[in-house]
Amino acid sequence: MPPLPKRKYAKTRQRLRRQHHAVRRPKLVVCAECNETHQAHRICWACGMYRGRTVIDLED
Repeated sequence: MPPLPKRKYAKTRQRLRRQHHAVRRPKLVVCAECNETHQAHRICWACGMYRGRTVIDLED
């Protein structure tokens, strides 16, 4: 069996420790080529472009 804590943690201490574990929503931007939304600093999966270059050749 694992060791047990010596003292009880207060709820406030526990919540303060965990407050930075929250999941954030991804930043969405509009693609300059196809005007679809995609994640910032990622390839647009609608047209395959990233920073003005074709990265993935998508067949329409």
